[in-house]
Amino acid sequence: MAQHKSAEKRARQTKKRTDVNRARRTVARSAVKKVETAISSGDKAAAQAAIKLAQPELDKSVSKGVVKKGTASRKLSRLNARVKAMA
Repeated sequence: MAQHKSAEKRARQTKKRTDVNRARRTVARSAVKKVETAISSGDKAAAQAAIKLAQPELDKSVSKGVVKKGTASRKLSRLNARVKAMA
């Protein structure tokens, strides 16, 4: 447990930041899952609409430091490829 005033404050700040980052990560994962659901259902229009909503969410998570840039780029690239491959 924290022994100094500054360490106690750090612990409080870390807890708040963790909660915020967890919420941001959840929003990004949900957006990706919506795209994957649309792809598996075979609805190309819904998949394209979902990916347009997922891209800014992933970009936002990168700018906030929740997800690394390469990870988001890779996810978007693979999702885009899967949407384009739909018949």
